[in-house]
Amino acid sequence: MFLAPAVLVYTAVMILPLFSTLQLSLFSDINNSQVFVGLGNFRTLFGDPRWAEQFWNALGNNVWFFVIHMLVQNPIGILLAAILSSPRLRMRAFYRTAIFIPTILSFVIAGFAWKLILSPLWGVAPNLLDLVGLKSLFQPWLGKEAYALTTLALISVWQFVGIPMMLIYAALLSIPDELLEAAECDGITGMAQFWKIKLPLVLPAIGIISILTFVGNFNAFDLIYSTQGALAGPDFSTDILGTFMYRTFFGFQLQLGDPNLGAAIATAMFVIILIGVSIYLFGIQRRLRRYQF
Repeated sequence: MFLAPAVLVYTAVMILPLFSTLQLSLFSDINNSQVFVGLGNFRTLFGDPRWAEQFWNALGNNVWFFVIHMLVQNPIGILLAAILSSPRLRMRAFYRTAIFIPTILSFVIAGFAWKLILSPLWGVAPNLLDLVGLKSLFQPWLGKEAYALTTLALISVWQFVGIPMMLIYAALLSIPDELLEAAECDGITGMAQFWKIKLPLVLPAIGIISILTFVGNFNAFDLIYSTQGALAGPDFSTDILGTFMYRTFFGFQLQLGDPNLGAAIATAMFVIILIGVSIYLFGIQRRLRRYQF
């Protein structure tokens, strides 16, 4: 009875649209009528050179986008949480707030602001680097194929590093003081205490952060769209599955929209995320529980 309202709302806004998308991906518009084609849209998406090249490019970019977050955002979040959990650190509340504030900004504001900051014409980045004698290192990072996607990933890291920081910080605070005092009696202090005592105890929280990062990155769209547009330039070097699905479903400029093929891309995204979440739930999480208990 108490769960019924939440279940109804979740079904209306999540479950029904999901099944509608899955159904739409199995049909194709032929002579202005929807005809059942089974897996035909997926064969076109994976096998037709006109579509397959863009799909695999977007998938590869999505993987790299996720890897940057895993290797940069989450370790920095853990490090910041460890520093902020120190009782000897002053102004901890101020630092927590300052680091977390970017996460409440909209993607459009963050993307547009960084686009202005990194602009080689009127941005402040060249002048700031010049103040420290490093102006020669400045590049139009958002305008070069080799750097654009990594730059956007680092912008996303800057915006959302506060989330893993707060989750790990809460997990660290939940560790019983008696356990830490016993470790100190055994001579385990400082960084040794963090690596041997605290880190193993917050592994479940790190696992949750990792899977949330995976789901969020493979659903990403807003930051790329607000900074590089639907074409995800330069030359599709920042194209990810979200922007690829948007162009395919709704159409863009001279490209006509194909809702059926767009639904096939959305279904492929769903399957990828489902596989990743299943691996975590049935593989990694079980091991973390055994390790914890």
